[in-house]
Formats: sequence, C-alpha cells, structure tokens
Amino acid sequence: MSEAPHPPTPDPHPAGAPLAIAGVTLAARDAPRLAAFYAGLFGFESRPDPAEPGALRVGPAGRPLLRLLHRPQARPERGDEPGLFHAAFLLPGRAALAGWLHHALAQGTRLEGASDHGVSDALYLSDPEGNGIEVYADRPRAEWPRPPSGEGVAMVTRRLDLPLLLAAAPGPALAPGDTHIGHVHLRAGDLAATEAWYAALGLAVTQRMPRASFLGSGGYHHHVALNAWRSGGVRPEGLAGLVALELRASGPEAHARAAAGLGSGADPSGNRVRLAGA
Repeated sequence: MSEAPHPPTPDPHPAGAPLAIAGVTLAARDAPRLAAFYAGLFGFESRPDPAEPGALRVGPAGRPLLRLLHRPQARPERGDEPGLFHAAFLLPGRAALAGWLHHALAQGTRLEGASDHGVSDALYLSDPEGNGIEVYADRPRAEWPRPPSGEGVAMVTRRLDLPLLLAAAPGPALAPGDTHIGHVHLRAGDLAATEAWYAALGLAVTQRMPRASFLGSGGYHHHVALNAWRSGGVRPEGLAGLVALELRASGPEAHARAAAGLGSGADPSGNRVRLAGA
C-alpha cells in the first residue's frame, strides 16, 4: 500500500527570519486621527503608550505594529528627503488580501496602485498624513522569479488583475490578527552607503534596480528596500513621518551583529533604526 503524500512544508514566515521588522514609529501631527484611520482600514486597536504622554501603539490586539508620537508642530515631509516610502503590511494569503480589498473598496478607500511583483501581490495607498502603505500577500517561495544566477530574486512590476483578486474572497474582511509588517521601504540619500550599512547589520542584498536596492534575511525577498528615485541628502530633524524603524533579531548571534552595526542608530541617509531588546 502506497504512503499518503506528505503535505508541503510551509514557507518560513519573514517575521521569524534572523533579522525582521518589529515595528515603525511615526511622528503624527494628529495621532488620534491617524490611529482612527488605521482602525478603520485594518481593524487595528490603539492603546496609550505608557512611555510617552499622547503617544499611541496601534496594531492587531495585543501586538502593536505602529507607534504614533503626537507631534502637532512637526513639519510635513516634502517627499524629496530620506524617510518612509511605505510600510508594508503582510497578510497571510491571497484570500485574506482579497477580503481586505473588498473591505477597503466598500469604505471608499482610494488605492494609488496595484502590482504583481512576481513574489507577491501588492496594493498601495497613503494614510491621511502622507505615509505610504503597502498591503500585500506573498506567493509561495517556489514560484518566486529568480535571476539566471539563482541568487536573490527577480521581482517585477506588472499590473495586478483586481477583479481576479476580488474573486478569491466572498466579501469584506478586516486584516487578520496575524498581520505583520513584512517589510519597510525607505527613501535614501547616498544609496550605496545606505545599502552597505544595512548589509553590515546582517541583511543580504537580494536585488538591485536602477537607484534602488532590496535586502532580506533568511531567504526572504526583502525586509528593507531603499530607493533614491527622488530623494537625496540626509533626513532633517523635526519632520512628520518616520521617526524610527525597529528591527528584531531572532537569536543571539544575529542580535550581536545588528547591535554592533547600529553605531549612532541612524543609517547614512539619516533614517533612524532601533533594535528590539537592545
């Protein structure tokens, strides 16, 4: 009698990689309004941050992904300084992404883009203060396009078929409780120096495009992306938007390497980075 086939081994989750995204801190000109936006968009909860009056922690129940600092006097970004290009919220699969899209369209959310990247399906929008948002679902790693060398990935940008995506779910659904920030895309100044800085933390370059680099850990397509498409110089102080990106190391070796590479705690473009538990 033949043995039953073994189910395929699930792909490792990017949050369990040696170095992954723990969260993002934003300076918000109106933190309560921004928290309410994320509640409506994803179903996230917000709770006061005991570390700072007026600050809010926002995310799925008991697991904040965003920290919002109330900074009414912060200068809005122009878009040509280093900073946050988008925070990318990873849903557990295509059906979850489709359900969320039904929800977003039902509440009148305006999408700014929808792309098939080969490794993932991605939807793009911005919050009321101009912080970029990606909502995406990964494809199985066995399906990811690879370059001829076989090293890294060969991501593409093609039009995403939204009617076909919507057909993957029967109706609206909020983001599941296991939603994570899968990656963060940053605007950079000196791209080469900034890429080298993140590589020293323990991230590997997975792909380069004109004036853009992608770096990941544990074989993931990318945890951090960098672009210098419109930005330059070093991020000034006192801006709304990105305050810090927080990374989490999964073991002592990865933690020690990242901690040693942090230096002043800012990359060469002035984007601040913290290490969870450091």
